[in-house]
Amino acid sequence: MARIAGVDLPKRKRIEVGLTYIYGIGPTTSKSILNRLNINPDTKVDQLSDIDVNNIRKIIDSDLKVEGELRTQISMSIKRLMDLGCYRGLRHRKSLPVRGQRTKTNARTRKGPKRAAVKKKVAAKK
Repeated sequence: MARIAGVDLPKRKRIEVGLTYIYGIGPTTSKSILNRLNINPDTKVDQLSDIDVNNIRKIIDSDLKVEGELRTQISMSIKRLMDLGCYRGLRHRKSLPVRGQRTKTNARTRKGPKRAAVKKKVAAKK
């Protein structure tokens, strides 16, 4: 089993797809890594030689921010926006959509589940 950047890649998948299991590597980045190393994208992960795995590991370590380092960078960017008090930072702070989406309807992913409205009981007149 190939372990790259702290992630165990699935054995039976093609290496092109297997690399996308690493946070920060998508299909395009995966293809470019394999093109640089002249590795066939259709090769299964368990068929890779140790030399190929080490070469992939070297490229990822030297050129890309992945996993914990990338997550830290993203969270620090969001924290910076919140500290500045800019519009995007305020939207993050209130957990509302940041990029201009509507909130009257929808936005449930960001706002969370609906809360039931509290209704006051009307006292009976005598």
